[in-house]
Formats: sequence, structure tokens, C-alpha cells
Amino acid sequence: MSNTPALFSPKRTLEQRRQAVTNLWDFLVRGGIADLSRTPGEVIDTGRLRRLTRYTPKPGIPQVDGPVLLVPPLGAQSLCFDLRQGCSLAEHLVLTGRHAYLVDYDEVHAGNDKGVGIEFWINDVIPHAIRRVSEEHGGAKVNLIGWSLGGLIATGTVATHPELPVNTVTVFGSPFDMSKVPLLMPFRMIGKATGGRILGTGIKAIGSIPSPLVSLGFKATAIPTYLRKPMKVWSRRDDRDFLGQIQAVDALMNNMLAYPGKATLQVYLQMAMRNEVATGKVQGPNRLVDFADVHVPVLAIAGTSDVLAPIPAVHHAAEILTGSPEVRLATVPGGHLGLLTGTSAATTSWKQLDAFLNDYN
Repeated sequence: MSNTPALFSPKRTLEQRRQAVTNLWDFLVRGGIADLSRTPGEVIDTGRLRRLTRYTPKPGIPQVDGPVLLVPPLGAQSLCFDLRQGCSLAEHLVLTGRHAYLVDYDEVHAGNDKGVGIEFWINDVIPHAIRRVSEEHGGAKVNLIGWSLGGLIATGTVATHPELPVNTVTVFGSPFDMSKVPLLMPFRMIGKATGGRILGTGIKAIGSIPSPLVSLGFKATAIPTYLRKPMKVWSRRDDRDFLGQIQAVDALMNNMLAYPGKATLQVYLQMAMRNEVATGKVQGPNRLVDFADVHVPVLAIAGTSDVLAPIPAVHHAAEILTGSPEVRLATVPGGHLGLLTGTSAATTSWKQLDAFLNDYN
């Protein structure tokens, strides 16, 4: 048996070698491989830090009951739900006949928006979008789908406003227990030693976290992946779909949005430091948010290689959503973004989502 590393394996056929040359030329020289065109839709509502898009149904595809509202996290472009054609959750929902909507957020301005906290999204942005989607469908209840912090915001909105017309909540990679995130341990130790003053003071001083720093922060959570990227590109140079995925992920990571200073401070102090979400009760500026007040079915999907939201952190949802008629826990291959929109998502996490929506619509 040969000990030649796979990277330099001579076993590629002539056709594979030709394809590899074409792929590398398109990937490195001609501007890329992936189709980054957006799933067609139109903006039907706008407001402060809020934009609601209705995706256009595909002609000839029968529509099913139960509108869906996609909720991205702060800082991340809404591209997380529409990464590239052929690997887009938004496109998948349209192709399966779902009435799909997206609420996304305008760029945060350091001067005007530094005092905006997470409660603004929970009390204003998401409720307004839910009501508008419901009105579009004659008062029908809405299925919420959130990724990462977007899932926590969606769940917190339902807990705070149980009167909203919500049918189900699905969360992808949302960490309900920050103590189960090893990546945060250094920050928790620094915070415990300083009472949270060092990082807290820094966040207050700069007002908002600029978008380049947000992008850098996301990349820092996957340093080994970025270090291995050139070797990965070379070793899989004949895999056009793989190279397209890398291009699309880079486009997302390089175009993050700024984080409001107050919201950043809340995530750091209340979620990372004090781990309030894990207790099931979070003290907001005006009221206590009790996650036991979520009375709709919830699907919590975790990724096997997610370092930002490991499986125990995501599946802690079952411990605190005690008022839900069902908290369905699922585990799929992939990291933090991959579980949502990786190359295998269509046969893993999206199948879990489809089954869940079909069960409750």
C-alpha cells in the first residue's frame, strides 16, 4: 500500500486533472465558482434596523400551509440563510412550497445605535415582523427559524410575547447554556477575575463593534480551518461544489454587520459571564423573561463539530423550555454555519426541519 499523502496522490484521472485546472482558474482568477445570486424576493416592510422580505413563490409548486420567518443573528448578514444557489435554506423553503419571509437588520451606526439592546429586537423588530407576516396570511400563525443568537432572540421574543401568532420555533446552533462552550472559558475567567470590568469598559468606550472586528471575531473561532484552507483548496481542487462553498462562506464572513455596543455588553455580561439564559430566566430592562412561557413546539438542532454552540449547549433548551408541548432535539453533522447551510444540510438538518414543520402545520 502506498504511503503517498492524499494531497499529492497521482490517482486523479486525466479528466479530473482537467477539471481541477478549470476549477482553480475560475476560483482564483475569474472571480469565483459559486452562484451568489439571491433567492428572488421583495421588501414589503421597513423600519429602524428592520427590513422584511417576502420570497417569491416558484410557479407550479403547490403552496403549503404555515408561513415561515427567518431570523438571523445580530452581526451576521442575512446571507446565512441564502448562502448560494443550490445551498440556500431560503431557496429550499421556496422549492418546498413554503411561504418564506426574512427579517434582517440594517447596518448599525456607532453614534445613533450604540444604546440599542437586545430588547429592541425582542420587543420591536421581531414582533412587528411576525404580525406583518401573519397579516399577509389572514392571521395564520408563523413558524420562526433562527440561527445562533437569532434563535435565542426568536425564542426570547415568544417567551416575552406569548400573545404573538407563533406556531413553532426552530433554532440552529443556538447556545442555551454558555457554560458548555469551551471557547468562552478564557473570557469567563477574565471576567470573573475582573468583575467584567476590562472587556465591559472597552465595549462602552468604542460604542459599537465595527463590522471588520465582527468578521475577525467569527474567523478567530475557526483559526485551524483558515490555516488549513490553502491545503484544502489544493487537495480538493477537482471538487467544484466544495470550492463554491468556500467562496460563499468567505463572502459571508467578509461582510458581517456592526454590533451595537449595548447588545454586545448584554451578550458578554448576561449570557457569557452570568449565563442567565441557562437558568431559564433573563432580567430585561423592563421585565423578567421566563423561557418557561414558551408554549409552542420547539426544534433545537445542534452540529457535531460546532465550537460556538456545542451539542450540550444547544440541547439545554429542553431543560428550560418547560412550557413547550415538545422540545425536539436533533444532532447533525457540521460546524456552526455548516449545520445551517453546509453541503450536507439538505439531507440532514433541512430534513429535520421539513419533518418538524410538516408535523405542526
